[in-house]
Amino acid sequence: MTEDGRRRGRHETEEERADRMWGELIQEVRVAQTGVQILFGFLLTVVFYPKYTTLSHTNQVIYIVTVILGACTTGALIGPVSLHRLISGRMVKPQAVRLASRMTLVGLVLLFGTMTFAQLLILRVATHNPYVPWLVTAVVAWYLLCWFGLPLWARHRYAPYSADRAGGPPAGSAREERPDRP
Repeated sequence: MTEDGRRRGRHETEEERADRMWGELIQEVRVAQTGVQILFGFLLTVVFYPKYTTLSHTNQVIYIVTVILGACTTGALIGPVSLHRLISGRMVKPQAVRLASRMTLVGLVLLFGTMTFAQLLILRVATHNPYVPWLVTAVVAWYLLCWFGLPLWARHRYAPYSADRAGGPPAGSAREERPDRP
């Protein structure tokens, strides 16, 4: 409860919450899908360029790993759409939301790998600079901060409780205030 006696949070049934969370998840997936589809399409064309045959063995291996990661990323990020289509009307949306959320998180981790390897390959081919690993490491650190570090910090810092944490309020109950956090 807040100081003025109002309850915090939403008053929604499990199905309403699943509907809301599904909509939010699909919006998030759309953003990631667009980027990964463009990147994957680009990766598929690289092998047909004449310069591909002049790449070193190491760069060709990096390319193949990147394409495989891109394919897996595409599968994980399109998976929630297929899941929804195949289970639609079966009254399992809360379970589907949890599964789709996990697929999306796996997709983001795979996207992290795809972007890292794509950047490594591009910078190695474009610059032949010995500082490429350091540049890639700096961008990887940035990805980690933006994609995982800040969201996890915000989750810990601002969430009144975590449903994942044992001892938190049961689902559907009013959230308890945490005086140590604004």
